[in-house]
Amino acid sequence: MIITFTANPSLDRTVDLDAPLVPGGVHRIGSDRTQPGGKGINVALGVHRAGLAVTAILPAAPSDPLIGLLEAEGLPHRTGPIAGRVRTNLTVLSAPQLTTKLNEPGATLSAAEVSALEQLLISCVSAGDLVMLSGSLAPGLPVDEYVRLVDLLHARGARVGVDTSDAPLEALAAAMPGTAPDFLKPNAEELGQIVGIPGDALERDAASGDLEGVRDAALMLHGRGVGAVLVTLGAAGGLLATDGEAWFCPSATAPVVSTVGAGDSATAGYLIARELGEAPGPRLARALAYGTAAVGLPGTTIPRPDQVRVDADRVVRL
Repeated sequence: MIITFTANPSLDRTVDLDAPLVPGGVHRIGSDRTQPGGKGINVALGVHRAGLAVTAILPAAPSDPLIGLLEAEGLPHRTGPIAGRVRTNLTVLSAPQLTTKLNEPGATLSAAEVSALEQLLISCVSAGDLVMLSGSLAPGLPVDEYVRLVDLLHARGARVGVDTSDAPLEALAAAMPGTAPDFLKPNAEELGQIVGIPGDALERDAASGDLEGVRDAALMLHGRGVGAVLVTLGAAGGLLATDGEAWFCPSATAPVVSTVGAGDSATAGYLIARELGEAPGPRLARALAYGTAAVGLPGTTIPRPDQVRVDADRVVRL
């Protein structure tokens, strides 16, 4: 079983202006869609669409509109009830191929709601499960929540992945190697936060063919106890460090419709490949193929397997 934990889920509303976004101006919306969102939910949708067993764990009231969207998707889920509403994140698509995101912070969880959510997650996990902890933390959750959950889940015999940023990521990095996830999925900016290097410099170097900085940083995290480190590098591609080695895969050329959810799609692709027993190189290729497919889809649309083209021949060992 793959279990995803979304600590701060969202309703993802995407509007397309079909024109440049001008601050202070008046704009007409060309298209408008609302989809279930939150990094863990996105990952779960990708895994579910691949036909693998998955359950999404999240905080939400039973009557929240997000629940209706999850039920319409047929996504297995369990919720920790909360008094507040799930936040809405707004993505504005405008010419020329610009994406502007406006994210709400989310409802503040009470101590009782936090405790109930943690107990729900732990109760759903059995030895051998893979649990993916994804996204920002809702207000009310302690900054070291993922550190605590990694320890609790390891004690249950589960494998644990983490995809987060800013203070929660820094807390996790500070806890290594005593507490280290089995899988970590940073992008270039998040990798830079951990190692103290500007993320844009890492991504720029990778785009120019200089992979040394990203490789060394990923292998450093691997050496500090992280089983596998998947670094997504935007248009440059992605790098995987595991088993004491590193692999790189460039991104395939593809039209960009929306970048929202591309990293989560890459995570889903990696977890799918892991469950299928694929070797590191093909795992990386499948992750990048899922991310590439996602950017060609509107809004926060997570691809189906038939929309993904995997080319393991593009992978090189560094």
